[in-house]
Amino acid sequence: MLKTSERAHQMQASPIRKLIPFATAARKKGITVYPLNIGQPDIHTPEPIREAIRAFDQKVLAYSPSPGEDFLLEAFSGYYKSNNIPLEPSEIIVTTGGSEAIFFAFLAICDAGEEVLVFEPFYTNYNGVAFEIDVTLKALTTYAEDGFQIPPIEAVEAAITPKTRGILICNPNNPTGTVYSKKVLEGLARLAKKRNLYIISDEVYREFTYDGLTHTSILQIPGMDEHAILIDSISKRYSACGARIGVIASKNRDVMAGCVKFAQARLSSPTVEQWAARAGMLMDPSYFRPILEEYQRRRDTVMEGFKSIPGVVCKTPSGAFYVIAKLPINDAEEFAKWMLTDFQTGGETVLVAPAGGFYATEGLGKNEIRISYVLEVEKLKKAMKALAAGVKAFQEFEKRTKASPAKAAQASK
Repeated sequence: MLKTSERAHQMQASPIRKLIPFATAARKKGITVYPLNIGQPDIHTPEPIREAIRAFDQKVLAYSPSPGEDFLLEAFSGYYKSNNIPLEPSEIIVTTGGSEAIFFAFLAICDAGEEVLVFEPFYTNYNGVAFEIDVTLKALTTYAEDGFQIPPIEAVEAAITPKTRGILICNPNNPTGTVYSKKVLEGLARLAKKRNLYIISDEVYREFTYDGLTHTSILQIPGMDEHAILIDSISKRYSACGARIGVIASKNRDVMAGCVKFAQARLSSPTVEQWAARAGMLMDPSYFRPILEEYQRRRDTVMEGFKSIPGVVCKTPSGAFYVIAKLPINDAEEFAKWMLTDFQTGGETVLVAPAGGFYATEGLGKNEIRISYVLEVEKLKKAMKALAAGVKAFQEFEKRTKASPAKAAQASK
């Protein structure tokens, strides 16, 4: 019998996507399923981006240059400079989404068997990328009770080993919504310089900060030119997830020289979408003002909904459009599936992401879920009511199955 690789067997299934078949089955039964599992905004992609795609008239849809089209590199450089991030076009490479940028960053700084420090819970695809190229993610745990703030710098330094090559952060954070302050970034920067490490900073959600907070880029911290690697994407900024246009950027020439070779190995990023991305990058920044206000309303709606769930632990997030909540249940994975297979209220239910898959440490996040508040407010209100009713019903379900091992066995099938 033909065998597949151990890598294929051991690769983690996405906690964001693996429950979609159950949601599809629920919809076929006529149940309304509110998708809170994935960061796919429902806000329309801006008209300039869509118009650029419609107007694209290149007679031969050719390969683009491996580092990206000059017109887009220049547009990105202008965008960064307008955000006080001094990057030249030569210090930027266009990638096929932010995911490829993560690949390139890991490949550029790590050999097989080396490690990167990361703060859990973290974006689950970091785990998949690291696994595929034999890089170890060494996780330092953050906690819902204090809003998932980074541990004291002494604890971070204590985790460094001779195999550590860098520290990976996501700011604003997916999946927690935490925004790291300039003071926190300065502490990490000092540590990186002291221990000769890189800092990979995923800044995809730069525009999404609430309550008057502003974002600080790792490249705005003095003295980080050789140590900092920036990851970015247009997916969430312009509600253009399907365009698959991301960026890796650094002022470290050796890092970028390596990334150019990785880019050459995969040939090029999408040509049409680069032209469309340029149209987005050239938009007036005022575009974001009403969108930010809308997301803050959505965040507030979700937090109001959590108030109706006794025992939930969840600090109000300050950025991105995610929140992780600790629920008064025992098994979030079973809960998330059960909400699609066994529960509905008024013909409605929700699809959430169990948070265990956002941790590297076995057993953590077992009673936590991640919610992505990308639906309009009225839908979110209905979704949070269904979630609250579901938690209450699932608590009763857990009591019944605990009292009857036979029912528990049946429920697990």
